[in-house]
Amino acid sequence: MLAVSAAAFLPLQGALAPSLVVALKTATLVLGGLITYFAASAYRRTGARPIGALAVGFGLVTLGALLAGAAQQAFGFDTDAVLIIESALSMAGFGVILYSLYAEW
Repeated sequence: MLAVSAAAFLPLQGALAPSLVVALKTATLVLGGLITYFAASAYRRTGARPIGALAVGFGLVTLGALLAGAAQQAFGFDTDAVLIIESALSMAGFGVILYSLYAEW
């Protein structure tokens, strides 16, 4: 099992950390946006409701990352509020994704 010490991340707590977080959030938004776009395109092409729900789920997860980043960077929300925003939308998105994969359509 891979064990990583918290001390391994201590160098990231300096001036580099905010830039790294913005870069990672940007990559998450780009990838999540592409997944959502392609899933929505597949839904429009096929009309399959499970694929439409899948697109909504990925859209919610991506929206959580976007709103959390905006809340912290643009509006100065504290870390706890940002984590709640992102976690709530991620949970909702993953719930919709699970429903799209499991439900009898």
